[in-house]
Amino acid sequence: MAAGTHASDARLDDRLRVGTHTLASRLIVGTGKYASYELMGEALALSGTDCITVAVRRERLIDKQGQNILDFIDTDRYTLLPNTAGCFTAEDAVRVARLGREILLGLENPGADWVKLEVLADTKTLLPDPVATLAATELLVAEGFQVLCYTSDDPIMARRLKQAGAVSVMPAGSPIGSGQGVLNPNNIRICLEYLKEGDPDYPVIVDAGVGTASDVTIAMELGVDGVLLNTGIAHAGDPLQMAQAMRAATEAGRRAYLAGRIPKKLYATASSPETGTIAPKPR
Repeated sequence: MAAGTHASDARLDDRLRVGTHTLASRLIVGTGKYASYELMGEALALSGTDCITVAVRRERLIDKQGQNILDFIDTDRYTLLPNTAGCFTAEDAVRVARLGREILLGLENPGADWVKLEVLADTKTLLPDPVATLAATELLVAEGFQVLCYTSDDPIMARRLKQAGAVSVMPAGSPIGSGQGVLNPNNIRICLEYLKEGDPDYPVIVDAGVGTASDVTIAMELGVDGVLLNTGIAHAGDPLQMAQAMRAATEAGRRAYLAGRIPKKLYATASSPETGTIAPKPR
């Protein structure tokens, strides 16, 4: 340990390991919904992330002005995590994952061998289709993909996805883009218990629903290994300020989890001990 480095800082310096990938930041950020690609680039840099997720459908790579999003991303700086956003069947998700792999192989980006899998049930809720998600996971794992699997906060499904070979299970805090934060922390705790039983280093990442910095901190304090978000930054009143807030919140939540919070009590406990203090003079 370097001189002047506290043990707590060294412990915090652990990296997020997902499959064969190692990330310096525990915050993964999306690239959609920004007012401009230039704003997106600034926000990504301020967030401190070194992994960004990109929707790889052909129609999403190029905007109405004919600009390719990949022209605004430093692929030497960021590991790209292709995702299957907008897919509603297992077959479509597998096809899009293959497309993402080919695009990233062409860029020689290390993210070519993994995918963030999303198979949605409908356009109103954007909730995951559990049956199709499990089927797509099995197919992609069989093809050699490292699958990070977006799912609901159902602990049973989370366990089945891990058993199917997902390198990370990513339970939703709340519906995509809703900004409601972690609606059911108890389910997240059970997911953590089931997924890390006998495998404490298995990465569990909260994905979706994060609206502000406190949502990130709450998720990290539960013990998850990372948070993936997009709308919370992209649609904030000031995305650049929010990117910095999300970065700080990720670190604060991780530090608090590692430190271990005090137990909650019904009644007060004096913060100043009565023993060893100067007794008041009798009147």
